Amino acid sequence: MSPAETAGRAVRVVAVSPHLDDAAFSAGGLLAGLAAAGAEVHVVTVFTATVPGPTGFALACQTDKGLPPEADYMALRRAEDAAATAALGVRGRHLPLAEAPHRGYGSPAALFGPVAPGDEDGPDVVRAALAEVLDGFPGPVDLLLGPQALGDHVDHRHVRAAVDALAHDRGLPLARWADTPYVLRPGADAPAGSPRYPTGEELDAKVEACAAYATQLGFQFDGPAAMTRALRALPESFDPPLPVRAAGPHAGD
Repeated sequence: MSPAETAGRAVRVVAVSPHLDDAAFSAGGLLAGLAAAGAEVHVVTVFTATVPGPTGFALACQTDKGLPPEADYMALRRAEDAAATAALGVRGRHLPLAEAPHRGYGSPAALFGPVAPGDEDGPDVVRAALAEVLDGFPGPVDLLLGPQALGDHVDHRHVRAAVDALAHDRGLPLARWADTPYVLRPGADAPAGSPRYPTGEELDAKVEACAAYATQLGFQFDGPAAMTRALRALPESFDPPLPVRAAGPHAGD
């Protein structure tokens, strides 16, 4: 039986990404390696909805990246994600929930502060949407992945709470990745858990996938060259540590 099989079937891994890039930036090497080994890998991205006629901070989130006001920013990002998941060899799914700037968070600082009035049920909304996804699989999920929520972005916090609750309620194996690029920023909290060092092939797939997020690379990494350097030098950390089958022989302490 291969490392990506269990009970005669492919291992099913579900990675829950807050935004259209988080899973690839943070765990793309692992995801590519699992898929290459024969696992059935799904990346479910939570906050991907197009909100027509954005204004204020929500509009600035696209115009500050050089996109005109009339552009469908989230449609562009969903297309980038489709290219990225193809490069990783995994299956992508987009949930129709709105990002924080469309839910009452009106500035960059607000994204990392208290939960906004009216958004207190955010983790429950995410949990219900994810439960529907999990219920649609023809069999069990063998590993659930999600964010540690390093950096304290409210969308990441909501997803961590939802994923943690689902894993607890359903008895699912869980590992949380160190949120990248937040972990690279000065003063960032150290990631919890154990590092995993992607192979060269996994890193190649990860960098190719992350390069697909063209609208984000200048903002997040100061361009594609800087992204490539940063991600090739950074191990992927997971808490709790990955199961041996998923971690592979190149996991470290």
